[in-house]
Amino acid sequence: MATCEVCGNDYWMAFEVRTVSGDVHTFDSFECAIHRLAPICEHCEIKIVGHGVEVNGRFFCCGHCARAVEGAEGAEIRDAVGARPA
Repeated sequence: MATCEVCGNDYWMAFEVRTVSGDVHTFDSFECAIHRLAPICEHCEIKIVGHGVEVNGRFFCCGHCARAVEGAEGAEIRDAVGARPA
């Protein structure tokens, strides 16, 4: 069994997540993994669980937040929700 690094639960179905930097983390649930690893939106400060957007090396949960903070570069960000290919 392995112990979750967030909640301390010793669980037989715990899993490891390896990051691109080589760090290895052990969690007992996706909830704990998200709590520890998900980036935080630099505008509204929620955990970014979906794709989010990146502008100038800063992470945002959506185009609206990117536009609110990043000025000209943020103004170019568009969310794909509701967009349909031609």
